[in-house]
Amino acid sequence: MSGSVYGELFKVTTFGESHGKGIGCVIDGCPAGLLIDMDTLRKFIARRRPGQSKVVSGRNESDDFEIVSGVFCGKTTGTPITFFVKNNDADSSSYSDLEDKYRPGHADFTYDVKYGFRDYRGGGRSSGRETLGRVLAGAIAKMILDQMGISVFAYTESIGDYKVLDLDLSFRDKSPLYMPDRAVSEEAVSFIDELKREGDSVGGSIRCNIDNLPAGLGEPVFDKFDCELSKAIMSIGAVKAFEMGDGTLVSKMRGSGNNDAFFLNDNKIEKRTNHSGGVLGGITDGSLVSFSASIKPTPSIRLKQKTVNRDGQEIDLEIKGRHDPVIVPRAVVVVEAMASIVTVDMLFRNMSSKLSEVIDFYR
Repeated sequence: MSGSVYGELFKVTTFGESHGKGIGCVIDGCPAGLLIDMDTLRKFIARRRPGQSKVVSGRNESDDFEIVSGVFCGKTTGTPITFFVKNNDADSSSYSDLEDKYRPGHADFTYDVKYGFRDYRGGGRSSGRETLGRVLAGAIAKMILDQMGISVFAYTESIGDYKVLDLDLSFRDKSPLYMPDRAVSEEAVSFIDELKREGDSVGGSIRCNIDNLPAGLGEPVFDKFDCELSKAIMSIGAVKAFEMGDGTLVSKMRGSGNNDAFFLNDNKIEKRTNHSGGVLGGITDGSLVSFSASIKPTPSIRLKQKTVNRDGQEIDLEIKGRHDPVIVPRAVVVVEAMASIVTVDMLFRNMSSKLSEVIDFYR
């Protein structure tokens, strides 16, 4: 299976399956000398961990990680960093009757078509548990960005029809949904409780902002900054749409309203508005980079569904096991992680864009 590697200079490879021995990642291209703050690392990956509240899966994984290589005396050595996390609470028994059945909304059918064989235990490689490797790599990327004063901050913008109205970013981590609006968060939790009793699920959206980025990041044509972001975010299994800046709203606007006017502020060129989301011509313009990701409802629901088996027979299917009634809260940190990985990779790639800067570095 190819396609498990992302990045050019800051390269991330994830490995492992949901019900295999474990999950992990390899990071190639991290500079030497980065101090690894273990508490920060643990807190970051804890945001993705299952079993934290009633709105997420009851699977009880501690997600304790082992750093296998690339770190010595608390600092990166410049060699590949390898993380490994054992799967301790994988209950495969509830998947034993799914070997020949195609779950609606899952990758069962497409994996069978492509490979002729699949790991049906929890979805194997297509499981959301694969994202743990991304989050571990994203935590390292965020530590690099912190050294440069660049912040990446994501939050739940909506759950179903419940959308953030009174934005209070300080409340994000107090909400079980990572939704920075106390009133709307409480309403959404009650709604999710109802869906859980019914055996159904719901989707939502995540907003992510990258602040204090320098202008000039992004390679024109195929490797634009927003193209790389789109690829990385859309590679997250549950994401079905990516919108940069105002996104689809621009299709209803006029040029006079959509164009971001420039002005001079203390000898620095800035924009009065930011409909573009901080990227022009695929290159960052120095303003806030902002995008959103739309997350589909959890496909594993208790309600009876129509499907077919491998022999093409139409059957009824009732899915058992422990599943999130909503994926969005645990996906917030995954979006943040992937945005951080992209940003670091693009920063590294940009270091050779001007000959004068290369000369200055080596002179």
